[in-house]
Parts: sequence; C-alpha cells; structure tokens
Amino acid sequence: MITAENKIRILSVLSIFETGHRDGDYTDVTVLKDATNDDGSRFHQITYGRHQTTEQSHLLELLTRYLEKNGQFADNIRPYLPKIGNGALAKNDEFLNLLRKAGKDPIMRDTQDTFFDEVYYTPAFEFFEANGFKLPLSMLVIYDSYIHSGSIKDYLRKRFAEVPPRRGGLEKAWIKAYVRVRHEWLSNHPNEILQKTNYRTKSFQREIERDNWDLALPIETQGEVSRDL
Repeated sequence: MITAENKIRILSVLSIFETGHRDGDYTDVTVLKDATNDDGSRFHQITYGRHQTTEQSHLLELLTRYLEKNGQFADNIRPYLPKIGNGALAKNDEFLNLLRKAGKDPIMRDTQDTFFDEVYYTPAFEFFEANGFKLPLSMLVIYDSYIHSGSIKDYLRKRFAEVPPRRGGLEKAWIKAYVRVRHEWLSNHPNEILQKTNYRTKSFQREIERDNWDLALPIETQGEVSRDL
C-alpha cells in the first residue's frame, strides 16, 4: 500500500526531523551527550548523515560501507574506525570535518541512501507489513521509531491495550495509542535531549487530527514543509 510517492514524503519528513532539511543533509554531523556506558554514565557521541546514525548504533557500518566503495575520503577515514563507539572522536574536529567533507562525495550520498534504506527503512516496512498496517501515516510513524529508537519498543507497546490490525485491531486506533504513549515517554524522559525530540510525536498528532492518513497533504514541521507527491 506504500507507493513510491508515499515513500518520498516519508523520507522527506524524517529528513526534516533529523537534519532540518526536507531533502536531508548528507554532511550533517551532530555531537550529543546521549550515549550510555555500562555503569549508566553518559558520554558524547557523534550522529551523522541524511537520517542520522550514531556511534552506538550503526556509524561504523555506514563508514565501513563507504570505505568498501573506495570513496574519495576512504583512506582518510580508515585510521579512525577503531576509535568509533566510545566517545573518543566526539571532540576531534579533524574527524568531524572529514565526515562533513565526505558527505559531499556522491559515493557517500549513494552509500547513505542504500544504508538507511536497508538498515532502517526495510526492517520498519517488514514490521508494518507483518502487523497488517496499510496507511502511509502509519508507515511514517513506524519508520520514525526505527530511526529514532531502533525499533517499536515492547515496553511502549505494553502501555496501551490496542492490538495491531493483523490480530484484529483497528489500525488508526493502534497508531493513535502508540503515538500518545510515545509522546508521553519522550516528554517525561529523564534525558533532556530526548524530551526535546517530542516535536516528532507532536507532528504525528497534528497529522492524525488533520486526518492525513494517506499523506495527501504536505507536512510542515520544524519550519520546513515536506516534499510534494
């Protein structure tokens, strides 16, 4: 049920969420103090790319793919790979600028497009299909969770009674309930960085109120408007 045009709109909204640009910013590098050590302490980590992947997530995989394609800056990036994942590079201006330069390389852009599609969009779409969802706004909500949280978290699903369409539930009711509990979770999270990301769920609540389930209407968020279908 998700057309190519629907996917363009979905990717455009996620690009705004992650980089502030509706077409995405392949060069975007952000450093956040949101990574967690085994002892619960936090440290700064890099998040990078069109839809942003972090050091504690898949940054190493993304850069490894780029090296395998012999990108323009592959040799420059290679020595840094063993240091990814523990905060050692978060304040390394030389490395951060190197990532920004690499983001202008067509090979990096192609690598990011394929990477985000295979590592995030495809698993989200598999969840979408496996649970009987059909509507584009549902896919947008689900993909956002995979980009922002890595998946649809079980501890959030346990906070509401609705079941997905595959189990006889109503699609819109499930999505409304999920967006509500995710908004509450983000808004009250002890990590202030996550609290500030509740603009995502606020956007979904607005689209639900507008009955924009088919994504026929452009979505405005963070001062940007998503790409037209």
